[in-house]
Amino acid sequence: MAINDTSVKQDLRETAKRLQQLRGSLDLDLKLEMIANFEEKMSAPDFWDDNEKAQGVITELNAIRSVVEQYQKLFSEQEDLEGMLEILEEETDEEMEAEWVASVKALNEKVDGFELQLLLNQPYDKSHAILELHPGAGGTESQDWASMLYRMYTRWAEKKGFKVELLDYLPGDEAGIKSVTIMVRGYNAYGYLKAEKGVHRLVRISPFDASGRRHTSFVSCDVVPEIPDDIQIDIRPEDLRVDTYRASGAGGQHINKTDSAIRITHLPTGIVVACQTERSQISNRDRAMKMLQSKLYEKKIQEQQAELAAIRGEQLDIAWGSQIRSYVFHPYSMVKDHRTSVETGNVQAVMDGELDPFIDGYLRSQIRQDQND
Repeated sequence: MAINDTSVKQDLRETAKRLQQLRGSLDLDLKLEMIANFEEKMSAPDFWDDNEKAQGVITELNAIRSVVEQYQKLFSEQEDLEGMLEILEEETDEEMEAEWVASVKALNEKVDGFELQLLLNQPYDKSHAILELHPGAGGTESQDWASMLYRMYTRWAEKKGFKVELLDYLPGDEAGIKSVTIMVRGYNAYGYLKAEKGVHRLVRISPFDASGRRHTSFVSCDVVPEIPDDIQIDIRPEDLRVDTYRASGAGGQHINKTDSAIRITHLPTGIVVACQTERSQISNRDRAMKMLQSKLYEKKIQEQQAELAAIRGEQLDIAWGSQIRSYVFHPYSMVKDHRTSVETGNVQAVMDGELDPFIDGYLRSQIRQDQND
């Protein structure tokens, strides 16, 4: 009988211990107090006088409330399963036993995900993310691969409940895209998506090759956090080259009759950002400048890390340009992450946004590495 499987009972006991530990690490009582304080602020007559500040309070409140509600739901599920176990130890019900075993497994997986969410504690993990895709050499084939990844990340974000904003879009000559920049808005968006930074490799029979030959294509993915307004990055006007051009959205959408799109090049570093989302040059320039600040801040952090590594005598991998994952459509089906060896044969699910196993695997590997350092 399933109920006599001591390993499942042990799993439930371990889950209960983990939830108690998580209660302490997230400081549940303090968070409940913070929710009450935020709600009191929101009830003040002058709360909406500063709209931007008010939105910040609401965002933080929703984030804290989400964590608390997730924990409370998991704790409630664990108590319900304990109650089911007591009933099953009293009487035999095979259908109920099967449901209980499946529910214990499902709860363990949920607790794993919740635990990972709490471990995203780096300074900008909670920030929105700016994600860029750039095809490598290969023309239409690589540009089509970029459009497939764009769809994959959009699907993933939608499943997470995140909001995706298209910031810049340059269509390919025949198919696909030459480049795309999106803002993924949501709590921990950067914390998750930083796992995707690097080069993504596709192997398939090309639909653009009349001979039906196998092709390998590459697309680079860059991810930076949207930095808060209170962090100032010194950017000299003379270091910038600003170009205007006519916007062209995906599928011909948002095509303006004026040159409202903005491209800014930071001459000392060669960093280029572009925005065509807004209808006016001024709005697009403001958003492009925020994107540039985020990229320059990320570059500064990377340089500091490289300097510390040099002092310690460490050999760091070059993140930009490194191949992190392969997507093989032919001669077999497999997606494999080369950093963690996480893999799956369900390629279609991955392309439909099922990225969590790869993201979770990478983030947990980084947590283990930090603990060993």
